[in-house]
Amino acid sequence: MKISIIIANIVTRISTFLLRIIGSGGTSLPGKAGMVFKRNLLQLLSNNIKVVLITGTNGKTTTSRIIAEIMKKAGFTYFENKSGANLISGITASFSLNSTLTGNPKYDYAVIECDEAAFKTVCPMIKPHTIVVTNLFRDQLDRFGEITHTLNNIFIGIKASSDSVVVLNADDSLSFSLAETISNKIILFGLDSPPHGSDSDFLSDAPYCIRCKAPYTYEYRTYAHLGKFFCSNCGYHRHQPAISAGNTTLLQNSSKIDLVIHSQVYSCLLALPGAYNIYNALSAVAAADSFLIKHEVIVAALSSFNSGFGRMEILDLDGTAAHMILVKNPAGLNQVINFLSTDSTRKLLVLILNDNYADGTDISWIWDANFEKIKSFSDTLDKIIVSGIRAEELKIRLKYAEFDENEIILEKNYKKLINFIVSDTADSIPVYILPTYTAMFDFRKALSKKYKIRKFWK
Repeated sequence: MKISIIIANIVTRISTFLLRIIGSGGTSLPGKAGMVFKRNLLQLLSNNIKVVLITGTNGKTTTSRIIAEIMKKAGFTYFENKSGANLISGITASFSLNSTLTGNPKYDYAVIECDEAAFKTVCPMIKPHTIVVTNLFRDQLDRFGEITHTLNNIFIGIKASSDSVVVLNADDSLSFSLAETISNKIILFGLDSPPHGSDSDFLSDAPYCIRCKAPYTYEYRTYAHLGKFFCSNCGYHRHQPAISAGNTTLLQNSSKIDLVIHSQVYSCLLALPGAYNIYNALSAVAAADSFLIKHEVIVAALSSFNSGFGRMEILDLDGTAAHMILVKNPAGLNQVINFLSTDSTRKLLVLILNDNYADGTDISWIWDANFEKIKSFSDTLDKIIVSGIRAEELKIRLKYAEFDENEIILEKNYKKLINFIVSDTADSIPVYILPTYTAMFDFRKALSKKYKIRKFWK
């Protein structure tokens, strides 16, 4: 057995080394290569490691990074799959690269984000100490199918890991429903008040009760279908979470919250803006709570956290602050639009849409996103640029949001796009770049040819 593990680990390392020489940080291919020599390599390498496994539609990467920051502050030894390769092959490669050749762990803990579709396979192999389910939204229907299919995949994975602590979003009527069907210890997180105040601008992926199909009523909604929900027909309702946030103040580059951990209240500055990032922080706090990390350590970590690759990441382009924010579905894009609407300063907006497999080949979701709200703060936009494989569709969508098509610049050549961004923002106005998944990688690769920016796997 040891010989096959050694061979698999050597193959994984060599493959990773060669890929990085040619400028690719991919870990999926090395993981696949290693699994050829040891099919159950992941199961063997994860045996003696306490794993936090994070899944859900939005927020996996940011939540993972916050958990890692908390662990660092707490003095834990850990590794994470920073490259974002979150299928079984990529996760296997992460464990391989962070073990000895003979398969012994180098670290006590691992923080691993996992694709929702891969979760039911990965989770039983790893047997995680803690499972975090961030939320469930409609996403990539061509790959995931309906939300209930994704929910069932997650249920299958948790059911096979009965000893795991499960962290659930109390405000999400979909993922919270898992609490009724599993026997695991559960920690709930949620928002005790709406961060944006009263807002009727909601796109709900779950307007009807998951139990009886009657329409939900809400005491308040935070965004999309999240909030303090109640079904007057069968009584299914939000439960008060152990980890919550109240008195939220959304700032341009951060958020102030009253963080509640088991009834103890802490004034906290979260080093990330946006309501959705408060949810990410709360899920990370709940995960940290499962390891009994001191509350003071958790609060300190939230204020010192640096955003990960493409998630509110700020890049310096010859003095221009380029904010890279991944968007991949209507709920996520709407939250970014809400965030931008609160900023009254001049800015340049770049939208990049691809329809590769990893993005989701069905781009009809852009018609559900609230592009009309962009029009409401268009006086703060210096220009709007659309790019990517499906840039033409973006331009049409903006036209239907009542933008004059002459106001929209279409530029598919990334080199020209970068030159335009830098020259147009010479007076230091910020640029917000909103790419889909593969567009983020492609555009960042083009940027790296001209600017010294952090590799995505670092």
